[in-house]
Amino acid sequence: MWFYVYILRLNSGKHYVGCTSDLNGRIKRHLKGYVPATKQHLPVGLIWCCSFPEKHRAFEFELYLKSGSGRSFAKKHLLKKTPISNV
Repeated sequence: MWFYVYILRLNSGKHYVGCTSDLNGRIKRHLKGYVPATKQHLPVGLIWCCSFPEKHRAFEFELYLKSGSGRSFAKKHLLKKTPISNV
C-alpha cells in the first residue's frame, strides 16, 4: 500500500497539506466539501503530490511541510509554476 502527501490550492489562494492512502478518494471528499478544513475554501485544486511506501515516512513529510522550514521548502521547490488539477 502506498501513502500520499499532497498539497491543495484553496480558493483563497492559501494551501492545504494532507496525507492519505487513497488520494483519489480524499480529493473527491475535498471537492464535495466533506473535509471541514477545506469546505469553506472551495473549489480546491491538487497542485502537488508524492507517494511513499511507508506510512510513517509520509506522515513525517506531511508534518515537515506544515512546519515553517517545510512551508519555505514547498514554496521554493514544490509550488513553483505548478499547474492546478481537479483530479
